[in-house]
Amino acid sequence: MHDPAELCAELIRFDTSNYGEGKSNGEREAALWIAARLSAAGLDPVVLGPEETRQSVVVRVPGADRSLPALLVHAHLDVVPAEPEQWSVPPFEGLVRDGWIYGRGAADMKDMAAMTLATLLNWAESGQQPLRDIVVAFVADEEDKGAYGADWLATKHPELFAGVEAAIGESGGTATLLPGADGRTLRLYPVGAGERGTMHIRVRAEGVSGHGSRPVPVNAVQNLVSALHRLGNHQWPQVLVPVVRAYIEQTTAALGFTADLSSEAGVEAAIDAMGEAGRVARVTVRCSATPTVLRAGYKTNVIPGLAEADVDIRCLPGTEKETLATVKELLGPDVSLRFLTRESPLQSPVDSPWFEAMRQALVRHDPEAVVVPMCMGGGTDAKAFSRLGIQCYGFAPLTADPDGRIPEGVHGVDERVPVASVRGGQKVLQDFLANV
Repeated sequence: MHDPAELCAELIRFDTSNYGEGKSNGEREAALWIAARLSAAGLDPVVLGPEETRQSVVVRVPGADRSLPALLVHAHLDVVPAEPEQWSVPPFEGLVRDGWIYGRGAADMKDMAAMTLATLLNWAESGQQPLRDIVVAFVADEEDKGAYGADWLATKHPELFAGVEAAIGESGGTATLLPGADGRTLRLYPVGAGERGTMHIRVRAEGVSGHGSRPVPVNAVQNLVSALHRLGNHQWPQVLVPVVRAYIEQTTAALGFTADLSSEAGVEAAIDAMGEAGRVARVTVRCSATPTVLRAGYKTNVIPGLAEADVDIRCLPGTEKETLATVKELLGPDVSLRFLTRESPLQSPVDSPWFEAMRQALVRHDPEAVVVPMCMGGGTDAKAFSRLGIQCYGFAPLTADPDGRIPEGVHGVDERVPVASVRGGQKVLQDFLANV
């Protein structure tokens, strides 16, 4: 059996830092390493991408019954940059120590890539065959716009995903430990069944240039700042979409708390009662618009005629048009906008056989698991694959660590994931993929 912890450490040693705007150390070497392992195991992977350094790997494992709909597993190979001087260990050393796997990408998401690779290699060695076709994509560029990864694959090579009905990817299936009402520790496993939509916009105000000592009739900086103040301080209304309602109701019920979701105060009280599990609920009961980047001026005594800002907007399923209309109203007539990224929100059915198969796989390996649906506050490559008509779920299982460790440092310092969680998660994943 192949050890997913060791495979994860090996993948971390490939520095696949993605700096955004097309700047990256490249995923090619990691992709070629994976493809070589798969080819040596007798599989037929395809390595492809829009540029030589930005490569993804796609492989299809034939199922015993090829008339059944196929399932896609996707995991990204790129990572956000690391600042080594802030780390206690080298971020790309792939250190395994004291029950942890350390390194950039350990939890986002080279752990899932390693668990998936281990599953494919185990099947090849044992001769085991899944029930249905399993398509696996190890992709580039998730940490930016997907233009060199999932978005490019879905647009340019949809034939690779022929017959795929559902997909699993990051942000779901990780054990969350909560104190239960009876004194026992509740092991909650949220499975992603929705994502907020992403609208990244660039807003622009134009005015009259002039000397800093002489006010001008139309000041671009002042108009932009006023617009961003209105937008950034807007109190977005509560919106309980079905998957978020189910997450709150089922989690609070498991904790022994009866949630009253008939009022805003009741929703807030329920979220407070959820403890750590309430963090994702709090950001998925509302839309959001956050100014993130400002550009204006070049000299203190010169009034610029142009000011720009970038804004990160997240909208819940069913709210896209309303959210955009509100943004435009708040910005006002003196500011224009254009889209940098626009990806609609997702919501997949929680009463599907796919979701039930994930629940059953988790319970088989952790009989006390409480499996609930969840809406993700951010976004993943699922949005690209959903355009092919694929139902997308967040399911990258990590079981509870016996010593209480949890993944830490995602996009931050000393990123790490428990060894036991990765090894346990790989068993859950292999079970699910073999029997779904």
